[in-house]
Amino acid sequence: MERREFLRGVAAGMLGGTALYLAACGASAPQEPAEAPAGEPEAPAAEEGTGEESAQAPAAQAGENVEWQMTTSWPESLDTIHGGAITVAERCAAMTGGRFQIEVFQAGEIVGGLEVLDAVQQDTVASGHSATYYYVGKNEAFGFATSVPFGLNAQQQNAWLYYGGGLEVLEPLFREFGVVAFPAGNTTVQMGGWYNREVEALSDMQGLKFRIPGLGGRVMERLGVVTQTIPGGEIFLALDRGAIDAAEWIGPYDDEKLGLQDAADFYYYPGWWEPGPTLDCYVNITEWEQLSPEYQEIFKSACYHANVDMMAKYDALNQQAMQRLIEGGTQLRPYSQEILRGAQTAAFELYDELAAADTRFFAPIYEQWQPFRDTMYAWHNINELSFSNFVQNNPVSA
Repeated sequence: MERREFLRGVAAGMLGGTALYLAACGASAPQEPAEAPAGEPEAPAAEEGTGEESAQAPAAQAGENVEWQMTTSWPESLDTIHGGAITVAERCAAMTGGRFQIEVFQAGEIVGGLEVLDAVQQDTVASGHSATYYYVGKNEAFGFATSVPFGLNAQQQNAWLYYGGGLEVLEPLFREFGVVAFPAGNTTVQMGGWYNREVEALSDMQGLKFRIPGLGGRVMERLGVVTQTIPGGEIFLALDRGAIDAAEWIGPYDDEKLGLQDAADFYYYPGWWEPGPTLDCYVNITEWEQLSPEYQEIFKSACYHANVDMMAKYDALNQQAMQRLIEGGTQLRPYSQEILRGAQTAAFELYDELAAADTRFFAPIYEQWQPFRDTMYAWHNINELSFSNFVQNNPVSA
């Protein structure tokens, strides 16, 4: 079954409940042999009478019990983003009658929040839930799996991953690090961070100590910012005690939970470095290959469910939290056009340099991603943007 056919089946299953999920995964009816995923060699056929059928069979056959551990990059108090991992675990259990159990651990219980990829690669745990751009120090191309500055919003990111070749072009990079990965959440466009002072011009960014990960951090450095990557649970203390001058996390709902409004007064927007950040579920390759085909499809389905569910939840909760923050004294500030233009120029200069330096991974991903971005922006300028502009500029009177 090709990835796109599978995803269409999953979308139908989400409307019809667990029974349709299982139907989409082929649990109740015979199906034709699945094609090997992109970049993955097909298993050789076993010869009759050699006994190879049992020797090559997955260790976790359909119907058998599977118990995994999943570590995350999030404190469990963040019910939205940590909840993506919980959703995956709950769906896997529900769709197997409790036979596929995944125990979820918050950041710090098994490994630190920024060590999830390493833990899965080393098989310390079978799976993990994280933001892949945390690991751009391993390879800058990991940024595309989450979000890159002035890239795609959540809707566009999903279009690229599922139907624009994104998953296929990222797959060899993940396998290089011993994992397979599946989108399992998206926070939607994020806010631009909390500042202890106002910034209006590019000169105001010079020497600013800012918590920001990923390629957004690399761009900020080109603007003169001193960047740090700090796990979510440690941001408040760093900002409150003056170890950093500014910090970005996610958006109103989660930022409020971390208490960032009590550590800084100025809340900037938009989060141009994270217009549609995807969270991924990683699985150790050996563990993945030991799953039966049925359980593999169930896990993919659970990740897809978590991806859609998280976006809806954030949209519903963020606007309520934003109102509370404003009423509590938070001062909203838009980034100036000077800062936005300077950052966008710096971002694409960085991409060109990274593509020239890494022809194995960054260049092919960037060269596949950039034309998709251009065509997607052109399309959304016709329908999405024009509609939004009209609604915003023509409010319905009470």
